[in-house]
Amino acid sequence: MAVQLFGDFIEDFPPEQDCLELRFTPSSHPIRKRWRSHRLSAHFVADYFTNFLPVDDEDPGTERRIKESKGAVSYVANELLENAMKFNYGASNYKVRFGIHFLGLGEITAVIFTTNSIDPERLDSFQAFIQELLSSDPNELFIQQVEKSAEADAETSGLGLLTMLNDYGAKLGWRFETRDSGVPCIIVTTMAQIKV
Repeated sequence: MAVQLFGDFIEDFPPEQDCLELRFTPSSHPIRKRWRSHRLSAHFVADYFTNFLPVDDEDPGTERRIKESKGAVSYVANELLENAMKFNYGASNYKVRFGIHFLGLGEITAVIFTTNSIDPERLDSFQAFIQELLSSDPNELFIQQVEKSAEADAETSGLGLLTMLNDYGAKLGWRFETRDSGVPCIIVTTMAQIKV
């Protein structure tokens, strides 16, 4: 099994850190019927995450910080989960994993991830987009992608990833693993780290 890493990807987490992980069987319901459950799952993860934020009852900004953190985690989680479900390679029958790790004590980093399979034929174009994303100015690339998506296939615009970079200061990373267990496929884990 060949493994490739791109961007800011964390391979191993400290065993004493908390995490939450969910698994979905994408073939159990048509993808279009699952959009509502994606949003619910993202909000659930965001609600769960707020329990790990340090709370100072004397600080009047605590409530605002929790609300902003919850909004950021919810947005990023929803985008990653939607992409994982939308681009999961159906022939592989691979379950989509979705979760969050928590790093730090005072300043917390939410590490949100999804793992799904992709069609091997999409690998080169996906990795080319990642390379462009990592080497370009995110604001300029956002404008270019908005223009492209108005002309062509909005399904693969990458605007959600660019919004994570521009609006939430996310650090993005990917791990690709080639598998051939009956049906050849690529397993990709997409990771977004946001400080809250």
